[in-house]
Amino acid sequence: MTPDLSAHATRLRNQPLASLAAARAGNSILSASGWRIELARQFLDPEADAALVRFGTQAGLEQAATDLFSGAIVNPSEQRPALHWALRSTPRLEGEAETVRQSVQPALQFARDVRSGTIVSSGGAPFAAIVHIGIGGSDFGPRLIADAFGDSAAPGIDLRFCANVDPLDLDRALAGLNPATTLVIGVSKSFGTEETLYNLARARVWLEAALGDAAAQHLGLVTAAPAKAKEWLGGRDAHVFDMPLSVGGRFSLWSAASLACMIYLGADTFVRILKGAHDMDVHTRSTPLAANVPMRLALLDYWNTSVRGEPMRVLLAYANRLRMLPTYLQQLEMESNGKTVGSDGAAVPVATAPALWGGEGSVGQHSYHQWLHQGSQAVPCEFILAPDRNRDPDGITALTAHALAQAEVLANGRSFADVKSEEPNLTDAVAHQKVHAGGRPSTFMTHATFSPEAFGALVAMYEHRTYFAGKLWGLNPFDQWGVERGKTMASRLKPALAGTGTAADPVTASLIAALR
Repeated sequence: MTPDLSAHATRLRNQPLASLAAARAGNSILSASGWRIELARQFLDPEADAALVRFGTQAGLEQAATDLFSGAIVNPSEQRPALHWALRSTPRLEGEAETVRQSVQPALQFARDVRSGTIVSSGGAPFAAIVHIGIGGSDFGPRLIADAFGDSAAPGIDLRFCANVDPLDLDRALAGLNPATTLVIGVSKSFGTEETLYNLARARVWLEAALGDAAAQHLGLVTAAPAKAKEWLGGRDAHVFDMPLSVGGRFSLWSAASLACMIYLGADTFVRILKGAHDMDVHTRSTPLAANVPMRLALLDYWNTSVRGEPMRVLLAYANRLRMLPTYLQQLEMESNGKTVGSDGAAVPVATAPALWGGEGSVGQHSYHQWLHQGSQAVPCEFILAPDRNRDPDGITALTAHALAQAEVLANGRSFADVKSEEPNLTDAVAHQKVHAGGRPSTFMTHATFSPEAFGALVAMYEHRTYFAGKLWGLNPFDQWGVERGKTMASRLKPALAGTGTAADPVTASLIAALR
């Protein structure tokens, strides 16, 4: 943390947020790809804002953008570039980036062929169901896309998801389906992910019991390890698609990992999502820092977490299409930057990525919004208002009013004097309970015409924001050592659970004894 930023935070700490916001209203707006982002209700003033921009310049955010889009090594743990952006590029690229760009095309064509009836089941009937099997980045992104635009899916295809190693998850996904008209898609970059291979193996048994050797024609595998996939298939041919090594799992929804969505929604809808993401890429790589949306939001994350000491951020999606976005972003942000040691092996001297949680507005207003308004912690909130404005106008008006009201009350609060003035017959004891402290900062994002393009731009913006925030903290957003360690420990404990080994940790050993 720079002394300059600390001094500004101290200076502003006791300033009324309502006053700061009133002075900045209309003058603190960012925009990109149709998204309008209002930052007035943050603990910032022009001097602090300018200091943040200087900090971003000193931290090399614009160079970080150049590095990302030029294919430089930005993932030092694996000595790789991060080329997820190439999957959605419209112009032709060069070298490895062009190879990545082309890798999604076979999946798009396969989706078109399934939808047109060119590719059918082994018995000649159209596929009527798709079961997508993956976990983590191979699951959250496709689920988000399918849920966001499921209302526009063509009739006749039932899409289901399975991620958990709990057997019930696959049992639910397969319930009522006909193997003869079901396509099972397995997504694993390494083709070594335990949960995915477990569920894929069970699904293959289910298919083979009904179809025999023809079951392979009902399997689609997406991986960066095709040799492992072919070995798993035992010499039988299935549909195999590439997931490039330079595309991280949690950045892979633009790739063949979303094959199920391409079929379910149609390839053209998916191409529109890619187009919106590319538009945000153009903004990110060509816009100076002061007006660059992902860079400025990454600086805001640094300001609230590392300077002001806020340990969490709440995402409030006032759009039913985006109800799964908080879940998706939990993985994107917390797996990418949930670290305290930089690539140089040194501890980061400030607090890093905040805990991220949230949900769908206005549903959340009837649960955790009470805590947001009157709880003991003033947590920064992020509103996204992006409903389908061509739907019932009364509902859209109500949704909009609720979003605006929540942000206003969080910031401005309600004083004891206000309560007594508005409800003079209340006792003081009750009136005190109705006081809202206010001072809860928030960002407010809106889009006038939400669409697949707007969705793609929004997700790409969060990806770039996460990358730039990692740069500010000195972290590598493209590795996940904590996840890997948990997998290693699980494999070591299986023998103890089976009774052929022991657990070294006494508490774990006690738990295993009780479970057995």
